[in-house]
Amino acid sequence: MPAVDVTGEFETIRKLLAPLAHPEWGRGLLDDVAVLPTRPGYDLVLTKDAIVEGVHFLAEDPLDTVAQKLLRVNLSDLAAKGAEPFGYMLACHWSERCGWPEREAFARGLAIDQKAFGIALIGGDTVVTPGPASFSVTMMGWAPKGRTVGRSGARSGQLVFVTGQIGDGWLGLQAAQGRLSLAPERVAALAEHYRRPMPRLIFAPVIREMARASVDVSDGLIADLGHIADVSGVGIELDLEPTPLSAAGQAWFDTRVDEQAALERLATGGDDYEIAFTAEAGDEETLRREAERRHLRLTVVGRVVAGRGVTVRFGGVTLSVPKGGWTHGHSPVDGATES
Repeated sequence: MPAVDVTGEFETIRKLLAPLAHPEWGRGLLDDVAVLPTRPGYDLVLTKDAIVEGVHFLAEDPLDTVAQKLLRVNLSDLAAKGAEPFGYMLACHWSERCGWPEREAFARGLAIDQKAFGIALIGGDTVVTPGPASFSVTMMGWAPKGRTVGRSGARSGQLVFVTGQIGDGWLGLQAAQGRLSLAPERVAALAEHYRRPMPRLIFAPVIREMARASVDVSDGLIADLGHIADVSGVGIELDLEPTPLSAAGQAWFDTRVDEQAALERLATGGDDYEIAFTAEAGDEETLRREAERRHLRLTVVGRVVAGRGVTVRFGGVTLSVPKGGWTHGHSPVDGATES
């Protein structure tokens, strides 16, 4: 049953979404189209991600955090390309649980992150569905012409870096589902990361200037590095031992008997929204300095070699990791538990 009766989609647009629209490009959400001006010397960079209840967020998750996660997973893609975001198109597929208070919460979450990340709503669509709620965004940004960082620039001899920490996305899901036995503040920190990951936009200018190939870590570190290896036609040797962990992630890791299995789990869990990239070995010192200036952790986790695919090592031994991350054929919400 609906939480509260909703008068109609036009009311939702007029009262909740129109106030979020760009004053010029979005045309007040009163037209069938948005109109974007060109920016001389820049490329328009676009990405699109969708999130579905029961797959990418939990049925009990508050809709303000769902809205924020929706924006942030898309912003993470632009960060990994070295682009500067400015606006987005939104599609809302409201389920029966999305009454007026829930829609207000969703709009409130959008407004918070629009202000935080300097973006505006430009247009979109809203519908009602008998199925689970789902939402999608087409995020738009600018990058200097010809400077968008792709997946094809990895070359043998380069180092593989990752920002931040790995594993908090998967651990955060366990935390949000009440499956972790850690101190309450650790559980809360991990659940917060799952619901509201932080896109590394602060590092986007550095990626644009110094990365040779780059991807955001959404499917899992191993899987996403595999995308770079495949497109670049190279091999990547990934060392699990230096995998960077948060304080909460380290607390969980310290309870594990099998360190190798634990690191494999964290490196394949996904939903981390860090940036994994390759860069020239000679640029390591500069990259570390730029990360330190931004109070951002940066870790070398491997290197690019001749060959194909990702080779995973632990303790000097090559491992067989049959699944590098989650794919779109199954639900991470229903995935393996921490035990």
